[in-house]
Amino acid sequence: MIELQQTWMLPALIAIPFIAGLLCWLVERFNKRLPRWIALIGMMLTFALSLVLWQQGDFSGMSKQVIAPDAAVPWVAEFSVPWIPSFGISFHLALDGLSLMMVALTGLLGVAAVACSWNEIQRRVGFFHLNLLWSLGGVIGVFLAIDLFLFFFFWEMMLVPIYFLIAIWGHDVVGKTKEYAATKFFIYTQASGLIMLIGILVLVIISYAQKGVVSFNYNDLLGTSLGGWEYPIMLCFFIGFAVKLPIIPFHGWLPDAHAQAPTAGSVDLAGVLIKTAAYGLIRFVLPLFPAASQEFAPIAITLGTIGIFYGAWLAFMQTDMKRLLAYTSISHMGFVVLAIYAGTLLSLQGLMIQMLAHGLSSAALFIMAGQLYERLHTRDLTLMGGMWGQFRYYAPILMFFCAALLGIPGTGNFIGEFMILFGSFAQYPVFVIFATFSLVLAGLYSLILIHRALFGENNIAALAERETKSHGLPTRKLKDLGKRELSLLLMLAAGLVWLGLYPQPFLDTSSHAMQWINNAYIYSQVTQVDASQLLDVMEAR
Repeated sequence: MIELQQTWMLPALIAIPFIAGLLCWLVERFNKRLPRWIALIGMMLTFALSLVLWQQGDFSGMSKQVIAPDAAVPWVAEFSVPWIPSFGISFHLALDGLSLMMVALTGLLGVAAVACSWNEIQRRVGFFHLNLLWSLGGVIGVFLAIDLFLFFFFWEMMLVPIYFLIAIWGHDVVGKTKEYAATKFFIYTQASGLIMLIGILVLVIISYAQKGVVSFNYNDLLGTSLGGWEYPIMLCFFIGFAVKLPIIPFHGWLPDAHAQAPTAGSVDLAGVLIKTAAYGLIRFVLPLFPAASQEFAPIAITLGTIGIFYGAWLAFMQTDMKRLLAYTSISHMGFVVLAIYAGTLLSLQGLMIQMLAHGLSSAALFIMAGQLYERLHTRDLTLMGGMWGQFRYYAPILMFFCAALLGIPGTGNFIGEFMILFGSFAQYPVFVIFATFSLVLAGLYSLILIHRALFGENNIAALAERETKSHGLPTRKLKDLGKRELSLLLMLAAGLVWLGLYPQPFLDTSSHAMQWINNAYIYSQVTQVDASQLLDVMEAR
């Protein structure tokens, strides 16, 4: 493993997207194609750097190792310099297996976001890539920051670029403008972020009252005795993360933001942005407030289970392809909530696979929705049909990713969902049974998407002809996927199959991090039970 010493690779992971984004904006006036190449190279460097850290970490076989319940946080790389010493604030980054997987996913989907918008974005190209890369840099900052002030800084900073992506390059839909969707997203997330800030400040003040030192450092705040304040502070954190995830009833911003965002914005939102909320719950809520989290778990899991059915049912009712995919994200995040608050090692490891697989599959489906919109200028499934006979590559690849979304064996979604269900059954059997029934609805909306788009009456050729004529263009044959589009989708498909057939490297990488979180959450109960119950607590793990 990497020795715990100052490594400049961690700030470089954040700096590369910021510098590349700024360069994109500056060179736009000289060449409109250059920003695309700078952004692509910048995200490829970020992804490559995460792979270097993964290789140096030597995580092989770690799932066979057991860490002690009182072990320190298993950081494998760290970087810290003073920032505002008088307030105990430092620029403190740290990396473990959990954050490494999330950073690698962000880098990979950053490459995908740049590639999928290659021809879609034709105006203000440099400023577009500035906002795209700065939002991704902010997301990486969230995954690495362990100073809570720095974490909040990145948490809020990544919202502004997303707002501009939706408001400037988004799509208007009937009855709602892209500015409306962007403003709704910003208000929801900004308000919830301020609630979380209140929780951070109260936590720091209580820690200062006990220790006499002001510190926003995660390691210093762990184990703070909060007494009656633990539950309300935990709720402040929970609301901040629940809106971003989103959990019912805080989900109102997501369908509009997805439906009106450009393709790269949807990839960013579905692939990595909502994963920051799941990461926040795992990294901060469970270890900092274990007793309150355990008390709140039945409520959180109830909301998550409602979200599973609610999202699946509304996805089943949609005719807009992107809104259908947006509601599937709400449904799948219900499984994430179940895994987090079950808190067993198996459910947390399943959560790791589920987040990676959902990031790849949802990003691919939003990319394919964008590709279809480029060709047909519509996302209305009722106008489609017969695509199987029109496209050689697009149709079977769409079918594969729809099958992956419903959790077909051989894909990472299957592994993640079943590890979550098996890992949660001992503690919450009723909720697991309900969640299992929801997989039937997942099959329904996936099959409806496949049927409406790929089979049935052939409307695609006529729709394409009508759209080209309405835009004053000569009638032309409908284009299949090009080499760039095909390579991008096959890369994401290969990742899903790897996760589905051989997930062990990913389980090894996240094992120590998930064991530590499991210990922080489960073993907090030991002080609340008598010695005769200690064995039950350990078996529940």
